[in-house]
Amino acid sequence: MDRAQKSEMVGVLEGMFDNAGVVVVTQYSGLNVAEMTQLRTQLREAGGQLKVVKNRLVKRALVGRSGEPASDLFAGPVAIAYSVDPVAAPKAAVDFAKKNEKLILIGGWMGDQVLDEAGVKALATLPSLDQLRGKLVGLLQAPATKVAGVVQAPASQLARVLKAYADKAA
Repeated sequence: MDRAQKSEMVGVLEGMFDNAGVVVVTQYSGLNVAEMTQLRTQLREAGGQLKVVKNRLVKRALVGRSGEPASDLFAGPVAIAYSVDPVAAPKAAVDFAKKNEKLILIGGWMGDQVLDEAGVKALATLPSLDQLRGKLVGLLQAPATKVAGVVQAPASQLARVLKAYADKAA
């Protein structure tokens, strides 16, 4: 890789880090091509991506960014899983690591917060943004349904009373 390619790669990494809601750092040594493909597929389905990176270039891309304190995590063969959704990449990486011991979670960062392995696993237990949005819509709709039921109840009771009087008179 020549100097121009390295500079271009640093720019790509900087853009990735700026747009990512979370970055998970993993060691992947021992994974074969099929397992790496499976991990990439799982991450893509969850809304994330996986990239095998050169440690020196990542450390250069992190200078002056919120993830700079996490540069100590980059040693040995490292791949990063990242996503805009702060839960998607950790969830997919943790799920894959449970099934395959060869993937080792080292840590990561979310905004200014550097995460260790336990922090990444804690993020993975949270509901995703789509699940939270669904719950919020459900909570917002529930009161409206209750209000409609309460407003409708007196009218339906009045109609039943009138029908009862009509049936009694007939």
